[in-house]
Amino acid sequence: MLAVCGCANMLSRLMSGSVRSLEREFSCTVRLLDDTEYTCTIQRDAKGQYLFDLICHHLNLLEKDYFGIRYVDPDKQRHWLEFTKSISKQMKSQPPFTMCLRVKFYPPDPAALKEEITRYLVFLQLKRDLYHGRLLCKTSDAAILAAYILQAEIGDYDPGKHPEGYSSKFQFFPKHSEKLERRIAEIHKTELIGQTPETSELNFLQKAQMLETYGVDPHPCKDVSGNPAFLAFTPFGFVVLQGNKRVHFLKWNEVTKLKFEGKTFHIYANQKEDKKIILTYFAPTPEACKHLWKCGVENQAFYKLEKSSQVRTVSSSNLFFKGSRFRYSGRVAKEVMEQSAKIKREPPEIHRYVRVLSLGPRLLGKALGVLPLYPAITAQQDQLQASPLPGMPQPYVMASAAPGASAEAGDGSAVIADESYNPSDSVLPTPVAEHSLELAVSRQINGAPCSIEEEKESEAGTPMGGELGELGADSRAAGSLQVAALSEAEQVNKFVLSVLRLLLVTIGLLFVLLLLLIVLTESDLDVAFLRDIRQTPEFEQFHYEYFCPLRRWFACNFFLCGCRKE
Repeated sequence: MLAVCGCANMLSRLMSGSVRSLEREFSCTVRLLDDTEYTCTIQRDAKGQYLFDLICHHLNLLEKDYFGIRYVDPDKQRHWLEFTKSISKQMKSQPPFTMCLRVKFYPPDPAALKEEITRYLVFLQLKRDLYHGRLLCKTSDAAILAAYILQAEIGDYDPGKHPEGYSSKFQFFPKHSEKLERRIAEIHKTELIGQTPETSELNFLQKAQMLETYGVDPHPCKDVSGNPAFLAFTPFGFVVLQGNKRVHFLKWNEVTKLKFEGKTFHIYANQKEDKKIILTYFAPTPEACKHLWKCGVENQAFYKLEKSSQVRTVSSSNLFFKGSRFRYSGRVAKEVMEQSAKIKREPPEIHRYVRVLSLGPRLLGKALGVLPLYPAITAQQDQLQASPLPGMPQPYVMASAAPGASAEAGDGSAVIADESYNPSDSVLPTPVAEHSLELAVSRQINGAPCSIEEEKESEAGTPMGGELGELGADSRAAGSLQVAALSEAEQVNKFVLSVLRLLLVTIGLLFVLLLLLIVLTESDLDVAFLRDIRQTPEFEQFHYEYFCPLRRWFACNFFLCGCRKE
């Protein structure tokens, strides 16, 4: 009987051990920039660096410091995977996990990248940015960029393979007009003949890098008056997009500190003639504000510092130990470029996506004059167009600083050019946005689901050039009063908490100093200052009435503990 019980216990232990071993591993799927998926099984305690190295090995990628892995939590809040921490501890959902490979730090000069595989991946990211409205440009630039994409994916124009209206098979932008499609096809037919995919991609990178919204990944916020704004970090500095203007641009060497507390985000900067400015914005949620702060800290360290050894741990607050602490753990841009220059290997093979066009029902309808040239509007798109909101894609271009702009705007407010690219105008008019729905859209912008359909829906939540300036006066006034009252209450709460924190820390320091003074006076140190203290009546009373009995009590207890152990 005992033997049977022993076998049963051993079997149960073996079974439980096998279950635990299965739980130590989980499946992880990473969606790559070409929309293919890489799935692997990793250990539960594996760190982010291990998964990132697996993906880079799969892609044969050496210049990997520009890239990162992005995921979204159940609250639709985007995050960058931290490579120094365990994956399972960062993810709030249950496995299997789904993530995305994206460009995290845009190269200051993408055309100067060492390897073609790196340039191709950055090209795919910028192509995605163009489609989702983050890479914003005027119509002439949009036509050239789209023509480069056509040349890279289908090669030279061939009348036998490319029927009339063939450029409409590609969705370069959220929406585009018949006139723009004709211009794209005209450039592709006449100006790009003979260009290889590599050359077209390189020309695309050179053109995209010249745009002022290159590298922009906007974070939705509101200013102190309650007006919507979008904050972004680029290879060249920190920008604020508001209405139809770039109201602030701060170079990285001007930014001195980034700080957040709750939903409030502060940017401290020193400009010309020792002019100090503080910009304050409010994020939709505390989680979105913390994500904004961490992105700013990482971008500032990557682009501003000379060496990774100069990276320091940053606190979100300057009041003692309050707030979050974060440290960028990678290499900086200068080190990455120096390391890239040392790469010496045969260029890896690149598997590009090549399209083969056919005369489908859509093109056939266009040839017969039955279908419109612009994309059809689904019910969901129709609903979005009926009430466009801040965060929906509407590319625009940033012009140079307007003369006479306010000094608060740093280098001046950059007004959008008159010839701005507006995809919505080619389909439906743009009515006034509803103020009550802004936070809902702002919440969606921060989420980036990684399935194909969900990511397109989420990444479509980027700033519109004109819609931010079309909010009604009543909506702005109401939002301004609400945010002003809220910010005033928050400021009072912050002040009270700061005073309490200062008081507690002061009491703690005084208590520690008192203990240290007692230890020194009771020691055998022969110092004049301590001798004078020992000779005072108060100290002698304290010594005989409190310190000596307490010392005898500790000695007796330690003696009894030692006897019991023996």
